[in-house]
Amino acid sequence: MSHNVAISFEDVGFAHREVVVLEHASFHVHAGEFITLIGPNGAGKTTILRLIMGLAKPDYGTIEVFGRSPQVAASEIGYVPQYMNYDPSFPISVAEVVRMGMLQSSSRASLHAPRSSIQSALEKVGVADLIDRPYRALSGGQRRRVLVARALAGDPKILILDEPTANMDRESEELLFDVLGKLKGGTTIIMATHDTDFVSALSDVVLCVGERRGCEHRILRHAASPDERIASASGEGPVVRVLHDTDLGDEVPSNAAPGSRQGGTR
Repeated sequence: MSHNVAISFEDVGFAHREVVVLEHASFHVHAGEFITLIGPNGAGKTTILRLIMGLAKPDYGTIEVFGRSPQVAASEIGYVPQYMNYDPSFPISVAEVVRMGMLQSSSRASLHAPRSSIQSALEKVGVADLIDRPYRALSGGQRRRVLVARALAGDPKILILDEPTANMDRESEELLFDVLGKLKGGTTIIMATHDTDFVSALSDVVLCVGERRGCEHRILRHAASPDERIASASGEGPVVRVLHDTDLGDEVPSNAAPGSRQGGTR
């Protein structure tokens, strides 16, 4: 596998309680790419994210993250879930939530991570002033931004966001995509969304799950096309139209040079 490939699925199958989610699915992601994973609710987007993070194992096929198993590479992945399950009566502060991201990505030294490191992560998403606030006191949009800061605190090589704009107000969305735009190129970004028609113009590659008859459990690589007539319905800035009638295929070249983007949407 090329050393420029960050994530590789090869002939992967997965079923949950006898319900087939993926069947002979293959795709790859190059380091530094911005990937948008689309598909209707229940299509398997979250399952794919869990497989990448090593939280689930395929029934067959091979998954590699930087040439290693997802379980081994897990410390290099930052994750922003749709929701954070927690006991609202538990007195956890914003600073402590962000520190969790450091614990997941490195060593016990993160238990004593300097306040400046936590503040820096919060500044990236524009909520540094909330550092001492109780997490339970935040609005939905503020909580999402804190979860992004938690994921960024460990300086991940891969950032995974599952429906990141859920419960976000327009200002929070604009700031989030501004942050993602600055990270693009240096960090591999995978963002899952249920919007199957339009994606952020930051996207290098669009992967579609559970869309086409005969390919319900496969992953198709679509092209995306700018359309000046389209205005973003949310705060994510410019968007592009997903071309569902395209299938760019997916073949991981064994001798690809660094920076090459075979099979991408450009």
